[in-house]
Amino acid sequence: MSSKEVCLLLGATGVGKTLLLKRLFFYVTSYSCNVVGPFNLPQVGTNLTDLTLKKKKVTVRELGGCMGPIWPSYFEDCSSVIFVVDSANIAQISSSCIQLLSVLSAEPLHNASFLQMNKLDMPCIMSLTEMKSLFRMDDIIVSAPQPITTLEASAHSGQGLQEVLSWLETVTVR
Repeated sequence: MSSKEVCLLLGATGVGKTLLLKRLFFYVTSYSCNVVGPFNLPQVGTNLTDLTLKKKKVTVRELGGCMGPIWPSYFEDCSSVIFVVDSANIAQISSSCIQLLSVLSAEPLHNASFLQMNKLDMPCIMSLTEMKSLFRMDDIIVSAPQPITTLEASAHSGQGLQEVLSWLETVTVR
């Protein structure tokens, strides 16, 4: 193990951050995680989970969506951010975009690596291309001081989880 880093897991209330974190933990620890339960309660507070990857250890700090106003108090010590968007929740898309822009513009995060993750857990979702267009991600990526990656993943099916872990493995502290 070469280092231990802190990754913030952010997103609006109810986007599936807790389930994603559980599935990532079970994925790296090789536990079977077929039954997580149909619903998770919204996270009110923080949830810390250590992920031991091949080359490093990452502490993922999930912050509840309702804690949005105090997220900045956690920005100082983090090296990366996973920002989850539920593309099936049309009513939440615009507020998620505003939250994302606010987080990206925070001075302490200008050296952090970003992953904007499109959640795939529901049958009626927008594609990654549609989400990138709606969020104007190409413009955001060009103007943001930090590197931004966009991926799709499903905590329910496991699709895309390996790509999320690979991203965590390869991001470096700048």
